Amino acid sequence: MEENDEFDYVIVGAGSAGCVLANRLSECGKYRICLLEAGGSDWHPMIHIPAGFVKTLINPKLNWMYVSEPSPGTNGRAIPAPRGKVLGGSSSINGMGFNRGQAMDFDVWAQRGNRGWSYDDILPYFCRFETYKSGGDLAYRGQSGEMTITDLDWRDPLCEAYIDGANSLGIPRNPDYNGKAQEGISYLQRTVNGRTRMSAAKAFLNPAKKRPNLRVITNAHVTRLTLSGKQVTGVSYQKGGVRGKHMHLMAAKEVIVSGGAINTPQLLQLSGIGPASLLQQLGIDVQHDLPGVGENLRDHYATRLTASVEGVQTINDRAHGIKLVGEVAKYCIGQQSILKLGPTTVFCFWRSKPDLTNPDVQINFTPGTHQRGMQSTLEKKSGFTLATWQHRPESSGYVRSVSNNPFDKPEIQPNYLSDEEDQRVILDATKLCRRLMQTDALKPFRVKETYPGTSIQNDNELLHSIRDMGQSIYHLMGTCRMGPINDPMAVVDDQLKVHGMDNLRVIDASIMPTMISANLNAGVLMIAEKGADLALGKTPLTMSDLQNHIT
Repeated sequence: MEENDEFDYVIVGAGSAGCVLANRLSECGKYRICLLEAGGSDWHPMIHIPAGFVKTLINPKLNWMYVSEPSPGTNGRAIPAPRGKVLGGSSSINGMGFNRGQAMDFDVWAQRGNRGWSYDDILPYFCRFETYKSGGDLAYRGQSGEMTITDLDWRDPLCEAYIDGANSLGIPRNPDYNGKAQEGISYLQRTVNGRTRMSAAKAFLNPAKKRPNLRVITNAHVTRLTLSGKQVTGVSYQKGGVRGKHMHLMAAKEVIVSGGAINTPQLLQLSGIGPASLLQQLGIDVQHDLPGVGENLRDHYATRLTASVEGVQTINDRAHGIKLVGEVAKYCIGQQSILKLGPTTVFCFWRSKPDLTNPDVQINFTPGTHQRGMQSTLEKKSGFTLATWQHRPESSGYVRSVSNNPFDKPEIQPNYLSDEEDQRVILDATKLCRRLMQTDALKPFRVKETYPGTSIQNDNELLHSIRDMGQSIYHLMGTCRMGPINDPMAVVDDQLKVHGMDNLRVIDASIMPTMISANLNAGVLMIAEKGADLALGKTPLTMSDLQNHIT
């Protein structure tokens, strides 16, 4: 690689967004594209085995191993915030649950002044990238995209009893929560094809790698954007880490930053784009005072309730000794096996209060339990877990560089549960989980709540337990939020261009102006699909366009 090598587009970050962008920008063959990734290739077998997520969450070779700052909302605890550091980014280490969110989420984006981002506007982009194996309603689902979406094929008595119990409380089965409406309960949809994970690298980047106009550089830590006044001209990076060789790339058309909700604002700040007061404090020359860079951080904060059961085998029972050997054998020959499972089996979307119009909480059911709520270590006794969180939290925080050294991890402060309404919602969601635990359908399994335990009853005690054991669901977003020029905290406009800068876009979860009712990977893939069209100057995609293409 020569210094000052020039491309048309330079993409920073090969996560979900970066992989889609690399594919879409290179497919016409007209432009030279370079994709830079700080991590390495996605060769590790634990990436591709669905149950391997328990290992990727604690592997520093695949994970940035970020940790958020302690806060009152977590009883002074620091909370892990895993982010993928590998081709595919977090799509290579996540729980594989596929969930778009509700139509109202995106309509709110449009109502905040972001033209072209209503649900009707973005639905075609969701459909374009997916092939939903179960078909579904073609008015809402895609059948010819690169990303394979499948329904979980795991079935066992405990999951069925849990779903039946939810039905008895008035929560209906929903055959497709990514279709017309989200509300209800069902086995989850996921980014898995057969026995293996479908990361963004596997779905989008691998097919594009053979194109001569796309270059992918791994182990390339981008340290700064290079600027000429208010114009971004390229990037500087170090190949091989802290002691690596200093390299430069030039971008004739655009630099697109797709580092995610943590790395993207840090890179902008290191490049002199961000809140002037912070940059001056860190000794960084202010190139463009943009107060919103790093602000508006939101995340889904979940509490987990656990229960012991009798008379049924759970993941805990199958994950040890000779039974585990059997599970490995079944996985190898394509049978039902715990190795094909991610962190959850059943999704439930419901309302914390009966007078609400739309679901405001998500509850995930897992026929297994983990030590201290950490997904990397199973307990040995039989049990199940209910994890619940608020869809659209109001609590917000920030991501801020701590120095002008690009290898120093930034300060991450989500301020979990700082908003009183968030506290109310998580309390009501926890009480709903308790009702789900005690339905008649589950009684044959002699369910006994083990955490927080039946001795914890009043709201103060329950909220204390939530603060004491809650964890991130790893859905960090919003730190370069999209908004019109009259929004003083907006970082990008509705074309995903950085306000006040030329030749610079941000395309990743950081642009989300408000939290969506979803696991974020699906939304990030959609943002990248639409962002690629914006960068190429294409007319907006419509459902008619897709249907005409299929026929």
